[in-house]
Amino acid sequence: MSRAKGNIAEDKACTFLYENGFEILERNFYSRFGEIDVIVTKENVLHFVEVKSGVDYELAIQNITPSKLSKLLKTCDVYMKKNAYDGDYMLDALVVTPAGIEHLENITI
Repeated sequence: MSRAKGNIAEDKACTFLYENGFEILERNFYSRFGEIDVIVTKENVLHFVEVKSGVDYELAIQNITPSKLSKLLKTCDVYMKKNAYDGDYMLDALVVTPAGIEHLENITI
């Protein structure tokens, strides 16, 4: 996917999150392990959000592999250490398709 399409999906994801009561803290946080697309908070829980887009749900979600999740978790650790965060957190996925947006909370390996 091109960076421009990715940015459009991330913009839609941020709008969705904001409209659903999340406070956006940061976008595109980078570490040597990878990138977290969006970092938000709601009800004292930090959410690290991976945004995936595609023509349908199955094509988008299959890009979240165990290897990708492992890199995301390492990057989450970097963010929490850098910001001295010691509270509750979860890793979420937002799947953006022409049919809509699906929010998957607390995804795991």
